[in-house]
Amino acid sequence: MTGTPDDATLTRRGLAAEGTGRILLIACGALAREILDLKARHGWDHLDLTCLPAILHNHPDRITDAVRKAVDNHRARYARICAVYADCGTGGLLQAACRELGVEMVAGPHCYAFYEGLDRFAARDEPASFYLTDFLVRQFDAFVWKPLGLDRHPELREMYFGNYEALVYQAQTDDPTLTALAQSHAARLGLRFERRVTGYGDLETTMADWAARP
Repeated sequence: MTGTPDDATLTRRGLAAEGTGRILLIACGALAREILDLKARHGWDHLDLTCLPAILHNHPDRITDAVRKAVDNHRARYARICAVYADCGTGGLLQAACRELGVEMVAGPHCYAFYEGLDRFAARDEPASFYLTDFLVRQFDAFVWKPLGLDRHPELREMYFGNYEALVYQAQTDDPTLTALAQSHAARLGLRFERRVTGYGDLETTMADWAARP
């Protein structure tokens, strides 16, 4: 008679079952809300999500190593792993690492480009625009105002933003509260305000492609 499987055996079976056909998304924490919404909207239940700290947005030199570590930690449990990052200031290092690891990533220089659509963003050619997404509108103080020391030294605003002309809010959702908040951020920076409803842009189409392929 076959004995009852012990806990270790059950764990191994569970991991094997979990890995079959499942895809892990290793994402920037700044995209978590949007990714979860897309998963729910499209029923992409075979996509799992783990997020790296969103504050890496301010430290792009740390992103590549963080993604490598996450891939190493999860590789055995998943059929495929995808990185929900664009280049994000890594100077091509993340792309090289993902190629080496066999991990797909989002095309483009950064989330501002893939939200708007790469071709459309490139055609605009707006070096004097400062961009915010839904996440950055919500987290403006934590990710912009305080890290730049403007909470302590508001006189630095001109040094940081003197060459900018506009704050462009790329809205993933149609939320009047976020729009008003984004307008207030533009006023604090002394910039003209512009709102563009981008939705999820290339993030959605990229995830749809990943979800459709075994």
